[in-house]
Amino acid sequence: MNWSDLGSLAPIIWAVLTAAAVLLVDIAAPGRRAPAIATALMGLAVTAAVVLSLAGHTETAFGGAYVVDGLTAFLDLLFVAIAALTIMFADDYLQPRGLPIAEFAAVLIFAITGAMLVAGSADLLLLFVALELMVLPGYLLAGYARNDPYSTEGAIKYFLLGSFSSAILLFGLAYVWGLTGSTRVDVVAAALAQAAAKGSIAPGLAMGLAFMTAGVAFKMAAVPFHYWTPDAYQGSPTPVTAYLSVGPKIGAFAVALRLFVAALGPLKADWLPIVIVLAALTMTLGNLVAITQDNVKRMLAYSSIAHTGYILVGLAAYAGGQHSGISAILFYGAAYTFMNMGAFAVITALQRRPGVTSQISTFAGLGRRSPWLGALMALFLLSLTGIPPLAGFWAKAYVIVAAIQAGGWLTALAVLAMLNAAAAAFYYLRVVVYMYMRDPAEDAPPLSPGLLFRVGLAVTGIATLVFGLFPAILNAASSAAGVLKG
Repeated sequence: MNWSDLGSLAPIIWAVLTAAAVLLVDIAAPGRRAPAIATALMGLAVTAAVVLSLAGHTETAFGGAYVVDGLTAFLDLLFVAIAALTIMFADDYLQPRGLPIAEFAAVLIFAITGAMLVAGSADLLLLFVALELMVLPGYLLAGYARNDPYSTEGAIKYFLLGSFSSAILLFGLAYVWGLTGSTRVDVVAAALAQAAAKGSIAPGLAMGLAFMTAGVAFKMAAVPFHYWTPDAYQGSPTPVTAYLSVGPKIGAFAVALRLFVAALGPLKADWLPIVIVLAALTMTLGNLVAITQDNVKRMLAYSSIAHTGYILVGLAAYAGGQHSGISAILFYGAAYTFMNMGAFAVITALQRRPGVTSQISTFAGLGRRSPWLGALMALFLLSLTGIPPLAGFWAKAYVIVAAIQAGGWLTALAVLAMLNAAAAAFYYLRVVVYMYMRDPAEDAPPLSPGLLFRVGLAVTGIATLVFGLFPAILNAASSAAGVLKG
């Protein structure tokens, strides 16, 4: 090993040290929550600074297995932001229930280190190990409320189905390794380009492609591999649900970019029909089932499935010949992170007192009970709907435009995406109606989130507005997408 390779892993090393420091601080000051939270947030801030210091550089480490480039930096910053916001939202929920924050923060940061390793993986074996490092802590977080049977049930379902999907994905990777003789992404791409030039692919390679598609589709909760999502989201502590709705999802799409775009790009004509079908089924079923939900957490779970479908439209656009589909995916991931975490944060504020449900009736009169919480929830829901000029509108617009530019069957997929976005307005705006056109319950508890929570909620609200009014983040997304050729 070249010791200089460790410099490329500096952000991941800092994240690991941050998680370790949180545990040590908790040992030194047991029962005190503020030191652990401050340590976690300061460590994540340093990690973000280290990522920025490496931005603009392109280098490889460990013999080409890990790469630092614009895509790695973009995704790393997004993962650090997800971890920081989750910690800022979590304590208001965990403290009244007697759940420790230090272990929560440490496990969460370890999960983020896996996601960061995924972002820079240029080797199929490292990609799989990094993916497992990302999802295994997620199983722990889903069952973090260990005395809640719903949390335990969701965690078990998530773990069992996740284990099966990991085995399926690994089986597919084994096929690719056996047929190409390498696990390095660039070598695999070159071998597959030669195979594609012959006009047809081997049956074993087609089988491997099918296994890999199924494995990755589960991680991103695409239909028909979505069954774990509603139970895991509804049963998990609400801050964990906020994380699960964006962290593993963005991580799964990072896997798709490194695997399907970088390694399997020469076969994109073969996997394009699969992605088109997955995108169409995912956004349509997700929206249709979300319409029937009276529990807002469960509704947002199915909404999350629908948004997976929208992002898959961008992947299909890339396979159809539009490289802008990749930048659309990255912008969508950034915009979706802030607006969706903000929506779950409002649910967290409502559930600060144990026993409060996330039924839609809980939101009755929220606009009068807490005008600022009601206004922010309306902002997030309108953005998720795709109302201009908020971030969600531009996110949907970019993937749809990329699909239209690709032409062919992708034009029909773009039309279907627009119809789904219109249908989604029903269940999003239904919550807004309850907040402003229904009377609050007489026994509704007062809402008094902590300062750190309010700061985090303000960050998500500002980001949702700024990404919409000044979508300059698209330039960063385009620059990050430029490292993926093909």
